[in-house]
Amino acid sequence: MAAAPVAAGSGAGRGRRSAATVAAWGGWGGRPRPGNILLQLRQGQLTGRGLVRAVQFTETFLTERDKQSKWSGIPQLLLKLHTTSHLHSDFVECQNILKEISPLLSMEAMAFVTEERKLTQETTYPNTYIFDLFGGVDLLVEILMRPTISIRGQKLKISDEMSKDCLSILYNTCVCTEGVTKRLAEKNDFVIFLFTLMTSKKTFLQTATLIEDILGVKKEMIRLDEVPNLSSLVSNFDQQQLANFCRILAVTISEMDTGNDDKHTLLAKNAQQKKSLSLGPSAAEINQAALLSIPGFVERLCKLATRKVSESTGTASFLQELEEWYTWLDNALVLDALMRVANEESEHNQASIVFPPPGASEENGLPHTSARTQLPQSMKIMHEIMYKLEVLYVLCVLLMGRQRNQVHRMIAEFKLIPGLNNLFDKLIWRKHSASALVLHGHNQNCDCSPQPQFLSFTSSNPFCFRNKYLLLNNQELNELSAISLKANIPEVEAVLNTDRSLVCDGKRGLLTRLLQVMKKEPAESSFRFWQARAVESFLRGTTSYADQMFLLKRGLLEHILYCIVDSECKSRDVLQSYFDLLGELMKFNVDAFKRFNKYINTDAKFQVFLKQINSSLVDSNMLVRCVTLSLDRFENQVDMKVAEVLSECRLLAYISQVPTQMSFLFRLINIIHVQTLTQENVSCLNTSLVILMLARRKERLPLYLRLLQRMEHSKKYPGFLLNNFHNLLRFWQQHYLHKDKDSTCLENSSCISFSYWKETVSILLNPDRQSPSALVSYIEEPYMDIDRDFTEE
Repeated sequence: MAAAPVAAGSGAGRGRRSAATVAAWGGWGGRPRPGNILLQLRQGQLTGRGLVRAVQFTETFLTERDKQSKWSGIPQLLLKLHTTSHLHSDFVECQNILKEISPLLSMEAMAFVTEERKLTQETTYPNTYIFDLFGGVDLLVEILMRPTISIRGQKLKISDEMSKDCLSILYNTCVCTEGVTKRLAEKNDFVIFLFTLMTSKKTFLQTATLIEDILGVKKEMIRLDEVPNLSSLVSNFDQQQLANFCRILAVTISEMDTGNDDKHTLLAKNAQQKKSLSLGPSAAEINQAALLSIPGFVERLCKLATRKVSESTGTASFLQELEEWYTWLDNALVLDALMRVANEESEHNQASIVFPPPGASEENGLPHTSARTQLPQSMKIMHEIMYKLEVLYVLCVLLMGRQRNQVHRMIAEFKLIPGLNNLFDKLIWRKHSASALVLHGHNQNCDCSPQPQFLSFTSSNPFCFRNKYLLLNNQELNELSAISLKANIPEVEAVLNTDRSLVCDGKRGLLTRLLQVMKKEPAESSFRFWQARAVESFLRGTTSYADQMFLLKRGLLEHILYCIVDSECKSRDVLQSYFDLLGELMKFNVDAFKRFNKYINTDAKFQVFLKQINSSLVDSNMLVRCVTLSLDRFENQVDMKVAEVLSECRLLAYISQVPTQMSFLFRLINIIHVQTLTQENVSCLNTSLVILMLARRKERLPLYLRLLQRMEHSKKYPGFLLNNFHNLLRFWQQHYLHKDKDSTCLENSSCISFSYWKETVSILLNPDRQSPSALVSYIEEPYMDIDRDFTEE
């Protein structure tokens, strides 16, 4: 906004004022224009020019304007704060001013976290808005960073108490005023400096919470190796501090934009991978390496995740109380602060906190104090649950990182799985209390309650199926050996090599406990998806008859079929996880197919089952693949038991029909395209290849291709399917033949050597139109479209 002209003859003897100040007053001697100052301050904040701070005004001017605008004296306090915070100040008066400002802002922040988190607007939270608008945020950043300045070789110091006040005011401003957190995130030197403030217990909690909020909006990930003395800092954390620090680590070690990993196209992911290879390790990978270089870091995380909590009661009223506490304390900072204060006062036998019953009204929303500590047991357990989730998440990320082999060995050595097994009933599966838990910075739609976080740990990372027998106890391992002995097959080598001192103890292992809660879960529960994924991870990899029988004996197959057929599950995610689990459970297992046929014992049930399969092949194709592979193996076996199953099983009879296989093949190819391939639906391409590989073994590949051509013509779109399949196979070569791609998963899941996969794809892509097994032989010349450069589309 342009400055107003100065009235003639009015400048002499009045001192010098900035043009912006003159404009705000409407010229010399004028009255303040309503809203004009705030508008200019806002413009200055955005542009960095003009009015940006309270120091640009006189105290007289600010006082007079405050009478009209009711700014609560905040601009005047900021003016005094600037004056008393110079480099040679002793900061005593500065701290007194901060004590005056702090309650003006904390009241608004408390209202924000207790009043359904309304949208932050300056009209709703005027004090924090005015504080920021008059330059309060930038001034506090400068004050906090004074220790980085040296005068005559000596660094300035400010007290922990003053740092704590500054941090609390900054956090409250971030909570209530939009844009402040993002501006702080742009100050990279300030973000790195904040880590150094965590060395003091007095400032740790405020610092950690502010850092967490800043990193949550920061566009570029910080590098932990730039934090001064990171190893010493983390090593000196007590267990509670380390647990809170994991909230920060969750942001710094996770690759950005991985939340919807299955939805990212493989084309985009491959391109990003090539780019990453040329750029070197990502910031997340560098941060993971920095943490793993800290002595004892993983061991401490394992101890935190498995530390027991004393529990005085397990009644329904206790569980209800736990849930109500979380509703009342809807902010992790509040809960952490209360726990810290209670612990400190308990240690010193001083007055401590007495908490009201959940739901009791209080004037300021805060607990009163009394001469005796009365922290409810439910609150202690809730606090324990919250930090264990953060620790588990950090371990999950490390288990999937570049140093995963190192982490695998360490968490096995530190008995993480047995520890989680001991906590399963008390902390991990509190069905009635956990539903309300939401981690700080998350929302109600996040998968961040104990159940999915724990199940994600057991299913999404390689640890639990690479070392899967640690999920069992000694008695259950003996049961696996007995199954192998009875079937007269060699015992699984991994079972023989399992260190029995590292497995679960107690009457049941972790896998068995998981099966028990899976069967009790309500039909519409979203946890069913995670439960099925976790159990499937135990079967994933090379097919083990003993592993399958272990689960079959516990009624898993019947439970899955009940959910698919009798409850007629509608959730696509849950159905997909059940079909995947059912496929792994039945693959190559004659006993499983007998159990299937016994349960699906009527045509009506079988039709419901087929309806569920055909409703979405993206979800059910892994089951189709497993049944197709099993059928091929059974047909090549000479055994009365197998022959009986082949003659009686409805599912095997259905899959054995060529029209059925062709119908699946046609639809599998038709529902995917190179541009839409993701980690989730690429299985459709591999299932179609399995069908054709088995046809090639029987020298029926030309027949299947000819039938596909006929089906194309019957749909009046000649060439559209085979051209698409040709492009898909070209992409398959680029994707799976890359040196960084692990092909063992394709071999293990199909028991077909990867060389046979490659040969079959090469035969199908043969450019010779005279080859009876080449796709181009079945695409008529006018409809040929096989040379498209899909990588640039």
